[in-house]
Amino acid sequence: LACTVLNNCICLFLSTGPTASRSVVKGNIGQNITVPCSYNVESTHDITSMCWGRGACPASKCYQTIIWTDGWTVTEQHNSRYTLKGNLQAGDVSLTIVHAEEADSGIYCCRVEIRGWFNDQRSNHEVVIEQARISTASPHTYTSEQTS
Repeated sequence: LACTVLNNCICLFLSTGPTASRSVVKGNIGQNITVPCSYNVESTHDITSMCWGRGACPASKCYQTIIWTDGWTVTEQHNSRYTLKGNLQAGDVSLTIVHAEEADSGIYCCRVEIRGWFNDQRSNHEVVIEQARISTASPHTYTSEQTS
């Protein structure tokens, strides 16, 4: 469709599916950190595969895959510190990072594979792992003098 200066043009942008949502999860070094992710399961027919990866969600699959599940059990796990402790069959695919380290900070992708073209549910999560805050207040020492 060609437009000229005299013609009015209407531009229509078509989306190729749902966009990825984004959240921030903060925690302290040494803690177990849970990064939330879930999908709707009304019947066993809805249970599906999904992956967690490092970096923003790509067009398909996951980059730097951490965990894959077929919806029933974990089928691939690259590090025992990354686990799925939720009820997979209920759609709870939240990622738990056990004994978080500063190196665990960064973007994580949760991709749930939904049937059909471009239907995958994608969510990006920024994980921020910090040193626990330590009080800088010094303790007070009280002494008493005894007189005899």
